[in-house]
Amino acid sequence: MSEAGAAAGRDPGLQPERTRLAWRRTTLSCTVVAVLAGKQAIHDGVTATGLVAAGLSALAWLGFLAVAHRRIQTLGAAVRPLPLSHRGALLAAVCTVAFAGFAVAVVL
Repeated sequence: MSEAGAAAGRDPGLQPERTRLAWRRTTLSCTVVAVLAGKQAIHDGVTATGLVAAGLSALAWLGFLAVAHRRIQTLGAAVRPLPLSHRGALLAAVCTVAFAGFAVAVVL
């Protein structure tokens, strides 16, 4: 059987569904992190620094949400979805590192 024939007869099983659910869980976790970061940033009163931190946190959350939404749609639309693009992976990684940086900044 050729490689094209093997790909056509592929049974994806539940792997795409598990991956969609993982993206949804991660998006929910990022939402909680963004809300808590915003809450902590303006905890002692609204300041310019707190508003900037809350805004950057919201921006990082929106970036991750865009990547996750696109990936969830891709996984649900095709029998054999395309791999995550380099650009999407880079954006997700940058958002994750930004959230880590905000966490350090909030604690200090």
